[in-house]
Amino acid sequence: MSYEYKVVPAPARGLKAKGVKTPEDRFAHALQTAMNELAADGWEYLRADTLPCEQREGLISKTTVFQNMLVFRRAMQADAPAATRQEPALTKPVKEIAQSTAEETLMIEKSRSPDDGETAPATSDKKSDVAAE
Repeated sequence: MSYEYKVVPAPARGLKAKGVKTPEDRFAHALQTAMNELAADGWEYLRADTLPCEQREGLISKTTVFQNMLVFRRAMQADAPAATRQEPALTKPVKEIAQSTAEETLMIEKSRSPDDGETAPATSDKKSDVAAE
């Protein structure tokens, strides 16, 4: 089974909520909220990592800052093997299909005779009038 991963920054501050008073409880509430939101989308919490990140400080100097990250994963949808997957193949290009449909319509109109009790529909296309003559 293969997985896809999502890495998000851990909350830096706690969230205020009713009944949550201490900074530790607020931070835990923020973490819980972030995890529940991703779990609703099918992401499974895997681990928390602290990773170094190089940042510019001023014009020419750089410093290393450590970032706290939350790692989530979810199972990828298994694609059907290429041999079993069948896609519809066009036998003719779309332009040819449209042209053949127009030709078939003209042939049907030509085959109708006024003796059938039906009148041939009037067309505004000058090409079909010329072809009918």
